[in-house]
Amino acid sequence: MADYLIALLPLAWLLWIALVVVGLILERRSPAATLAWVLALLFMPYFGFLVYLLFGPRRLHRRRLRYGRARERLTQSTRDPHSDHAIPEGFPDADFERQIALLLARVGQGAPMPAIGITVLETGDACYEAIETAIMAAQHHIHLEYYIWQPDLIGVRLRDALIEKARHGVQVRLLLDAIGSDRINHRFLKPLQNAGVQIAWFNPIGLRRFRLKYVNFRTHRKIVVCDGQVGFTGSINISDEHSQINRSQINCSNQAWRDTHLRIEGKPVHRLQFIFLEDWYFATDQAPFENEFFPRFAETADHWLQIVESGPDNNHHAIAKLYFATITSAQRQLLLATPYFVPNEALTTALITAALRGVDVHVLTPKQGDSRLATAAARSYYDELVSAGVIIHEYGPPMLHAKLMVVDERIAVVGSANFDNRSLMLNFEVIAVLYDAKLATCLARSFANDLHCASRYVKPGRRATLSQRLGESTARLLSPLL
Repeated sequence: MADYLIALLPLAWLLWIALVVVGLILERRSPAATLAWVLALLFMPYFGFLVYLLFGPRRLHRRRLRYGRARERLTQSTRDPHSDHAIPEGFPDADFERQIALLLARVGQGAPMPAIGITVLETGDACYEAIETAIMAAQHHIHLEYYIWQPDLIGVRLRDALIEKARHGVQVRLLLDAIGSDRINHRFLKPLQNAGVQIAWFNPIGLRRFRLKYVNFRTHRKIVVCDGQVGFTGSINISDEHSQINRSQINCSNQAWRDTHLRIEGKPVHRLQFIFLEDWYFATDQAPFENEFFPRFAETADHWLQIVESGPDNNHHAIAKLYFATITSAQRQLLLATPYFVPNEALTTALITAALRGVDVHVLTPKQGDSRLATAAARSYYDELVSAGVIIHEYGPPMLHAKLMVVDERIAVVGSANFDNRSLMLNFEVIAVLYDAKLATCLARSFANDLHCASRYVKPGRRATLSQRLGESTARLLSPLL
């Protein structure tokens, strides 16, 4: 009997693999991602299966239902900022801007909104100072959502500011990603809880209730909303990695990471608020609402802004569509800065085609990122792009963490989304699209300044060693999974 069971084990294993492969095919991923998972399961049967359990499944039906309930609950109390498709009066009367805005509106992102003020924050220290100022000025509520919040100097400083406001009766809600903020412990959180701060975890990891299968879906968003009037978003996490002042205090010789963030006033803050409340409901099953969450603003302002969200709960993949549309629409110049450059086939083709059309395409990536695998995968794309005329610059040290795109100095994109499959398909992300020539020109100048800390990539040709080429090519095979 035992021999009979042992003989059946290989057959049972093959049947299980076949069922998983059928499931992968039915999920309609990209052919490259599907093939990568199939090969991993076939050639690394045990390890590959474990990795698939952790990172592969996309069983998000219940998650989508919960987001749907959150949106329904919120729209009962306030007008949904996603619902506007018509381009409002006063928006720039130019085909390029209107086409991009209409694309985003039609995939559920709402119409562009007028902003009273937009401030570009290009260092972590400037960002933290601005956030702390907004926190201390808040009178009604403070909402924060972060992928990474470290219990270091800056993390403690902002935590203590939240504690002070909570003790004075301000509502404080803090939503943290369970993996990105895994260094946070009970000792760090207890003073917040004692002060009345509400804390929630996005997709907590655990075997109970099969939560392990959602390990791959993280909130990578960085959102701060104070009194529904001032909002922050971009790519700066709460960490001493971004603070040159704090790195000096801890005798760290390395420079702070290069990054970009936005401070926003006006109606676009409503969209950030709405996204936060959706995520809060998703994490807690509570949909808090008060009129003060959505204060009234003037309908006219100096800037136009569209807040765009994406995540695995929505098949529109709005940020991926935005990147593709802006690249293929660029006429003169395209500037792209990203710490993780692992483009899919469509975006690679778009960049190559733009360069061949005569567009001045510049891509800025880290010389050495914080992920060796992602850095190797990125370099596997360089030669093909450079051959088509794309100019690639490798920044640093220090580490480049900014996620930025400027098109023809007319439209700029700042946010949390990297130029890779994980940000475009797996993570919950948020970005700001700026329809503002002055701000776009300012960010283009900032990009040019960053080139002083970068070196231009030159095709190595025969100078590239076999091990280097093999390593980069192997990392590229895993790019759909990164």
